[in-house]
Amino acid sequence: MILSTYQPYFAPYPGFFYKAHLSDIFVVLDNVQFPRGTTWITRNRFKNDQGILWMTVPVWKKGRGLQIINEVRICREGRWARKHLASLQQAYDKAPYFRDHLGFMAQLFSSPFEKLIDLNMTVIKYLMQQLGIQIEIRLLSELPIQAKGEQLLIQICQSLGAACYLAQSPARKFLDAERFRAAGLQIQFFHPPSCVYPQLWGNFLPDLSALDLLFNCGPRAREILWAAGSPPQTC
Repeated sequence: MILSTYQPYFAPYPGFFYKAHLSDIFVVLDNVQFPRGTTWITRNRFKNDQGILWMTVPVWKKGRGLQIINEVRICREGRWARKHLASLQQAYDKAPYFRDHLGFMAQLFSSPFEKLIDLNMTVIKYLMQQLGIQIEIRLLSELPIQAKGEQLLIQICQSLGAACYLAQSPARKFLDAERFRAAGLQIQFFHPPSCVYPQLWGNFLPDLSALDLLFNCGPRAREILWAAGSPPQTC
């Protein structure tokens, strides 16, 4: 059984979902430290007639010190949610499949989420459903694990009965395959695909939010993503 992990990004890029596709169990690292600086957990890239459209969910940071991800609260002040929806409508109104998902986006930005984790998981689960990914999703906070670093990943695998841990290729320099083997685990690495597909507004921009792929390609999004990938390599 293959297990992989990821932090709960906001409207993640396609490679996030390709990793889930290769896994049997997908563990969301929701109770690790929330980064102090800019992070994909609060923002992602879309596309409009000006090029890259950055979309950020504002959260409370000042005076809160170090937070873990599932404690981070959304700042409900201002009209950012309404503006985000309007920006998406303006950018993707002519996309072939945008209107198929407009209802979800409108509900997402009108729902009174208090915590960032709840908003992000709602988007992640919706995208997994649309991409036909049917795997077991677990939150790290549900597991009785307190370890850090490589030992955290090893204990997650052991806790859920996984025989193999799946990681992105750049993680080779940070993960010690011998430590995994000593724990009775195999480790595999894969290169996240950068799929190419029809987009609006000029030259193709890679690795935008997977919502861009879905708005432009609809039911073909799954096929395009899987075709762009390659099999993982065992270390």
